[in-house]
Amino acid sequence: MTPVELSRTVLHAVRRAVDAGDLAVDLHGLPDLPRRVSVAPPGPGGHGDYATNVALQLARPAGQPPLRVAEVLRPHLAHAAGIRDVEITGPGFLNIRLDRGTGSGLVQRVLTEGPRYGYSDLLAGRVFVLRVPYDVRAEVLADSLSRIVASQGGRVEVQHEESVTSSAPSRPLSVADATLVLRPLPAPEDPTPLGPDAARWALLHPAPHDRPRISADHLVQRESNPLFRVRYAHARTRAVHRNAADLGFAPLPTADTDADLDTSGPAQAQLLRLLADHPRLLSSVVPVDATRPDPGTPSRLTRHLVVLADAVIPFLPTVLPRGAEKPSAAHRARLALADAVGAVLAGGLSLLGIDAPDHL
Repeated sequence: MTPVELSRTVLHAVRRAVDAGDLAVDLHGLPDLPRRVSVAPPGPGGHGDYATNVALQLARPAGQPPLRVAEVLRPHLAHAAGIRDVEITGPGFLNIRLDRGTGSGLVQRVLTEGPRYGYSDLLAGRVFVLRVPYDVRAEVLADSLSRIVASQGGRVEVQHEESVTSSAPSRPLSVADATLVLRPLPAPEDPTPLGPDAARWALLHPAPHDRPRISADHLVQRESNPLFRVRYAHARTRAVHRNAADLGFAPLPTADTDADLDTSGPAQAQLLRLLADHPRLLSSVVPVDATRPDPGTPSRLTRHLVVLADAVIPFLPTVLPRGAEKPSAAHRARLALADAVGAVLAGGLSLLGIDAPDHL
């Protein structure tokens, strides 16, 4: 279960509580609860896989303390499919433990959907107009936002106008008559000599309000280069897959995948959390409480890909058998996880307009 799916599960539990008369809340009058609620890894003092503050959001409209609202919601959420346990902590946070087997289901889903994993129809029918200056960074950012919005079923129309200049205030996004004006800080120099992929990364990796750094550091093939680490990690997942085929075994996520992965340490759990968080990141291109694309989404996607790449690189040596060791269920499960990570890295780079080569 991904965070997006869990968010919908929590919202369904809220609606069941309202329909059953356990919670007196007019959901139609709550603009903060349109299609999903916020779920995230628990903070200090929390437990389980994810936590949500939905009880705190509903306390005032329900006329009840957050703890009481959490106690009302807990049984409705605990009985939902895919949830093993729900615990209340702090002033009313609901801490959620997912059923075992969710890891295998997640890996299988990523392998089935491939680079399109995380795509949804969340923004189906929505059209966003971006007015941008004739500036290379604004163009690249608008293009990446268009790709991410399209991955969620929406559409972006990019318009240019002479009056929007790069010397305008550095506020990255403003709204005028339902039209969005995109003004990232411009690049200090022409990024074209870096080549299309490195140039796009250089312009997208910093947040829109930060000035990008245009230098040959984006081209070096070493650990200090985040783009290299992401593309290298993807190429390594493909190399491991080819090597496994040479040894005669294929990825096999099964009901026992979770147990097989747990035998190798915490690295797999981190990879699963990062994979599960990918759809939430893409869907957050339009925040829950907003009606416009967030121009910071491409930079958050680049950082997510870097963290995922850094997590998978030390894991990959555990995928293949060593010496006279025979391929086992654990190796097939790890190979499935590695393939899933490779698919997400490739899909993420594609949304940024960057190539993901199989050989590097």
